[in-house]
Amino acid sequence: MAIHILAIAGSPRRHGNSETLLDWLVAAMEAEGADVEKVALDEVDVNPCRGCNACETLNKCVQRDDLDWLGEKLLDADCVVLAAPIYCMGICSQVKALIDRAQVFRSRKYVLKLPVVPPERKGKRLGVFLSTAGQKWDHVFDAAVPSVKCFYHVMEIRDSDISYLMVNGVDYAGEIEGHPTARADAEALGRNLMQELKERFGDDS
Repeated sequence: MAIHILAIAGSPRRHGNSETLLDWLVAAMEAEGADVEKVALDEVDVNPCRGCNACETLNKCVQRDDLDWLGEKLLDADCVVLAAPIYCMGICSQVKALIDRAQVFRSRKYVLKLPVVPPERKGKRLGVFLSTAGQKWDHVFDAAVPSVKCFYHVMEIRDSDISYLMVNGVDYAGEIEGHPTARADAEALGRNLMQELKERFGDDS
């Protein structure tokens, strides 16, 4: 059974720095036998959360948009890779909308007391956060990380099972190509993730 990776390109700027980092990582995972599905948020329709809390009784969102199918893919993947740039010291709005809509999983888990993923998959799935920022400050990613942890937590991916690769000082499109370590770091992370996933899910390839 192939290891299934859901790769989410969250930037509104297609093929920019964060998506390039994503492409490097998933290419390394594909080279190790992964089945990768890539979704660009700029090309799908995920509305912001309305804060209505209807999901606490309905076990689904009242909005009908592309989260209908994307939400299922988030739960079905063996590994979810989320790539997003930092805008104004926080995660970009397209990704924040997706994270907020994960409220439906929070309601399922904590209010309705229903399983989010099958019990046999709890503690096995992995999450990855890739990010880029133009600023060079060490704290430029600090505001994004708690949101990302929440996103994965409500999908039953533990903090200890989240990997991070965050590259600052790359602003203009294509600038990450000149970064001294970003590509090698992304490829190495991809290989390491696949080794871990094969140990957790088995390698029949």
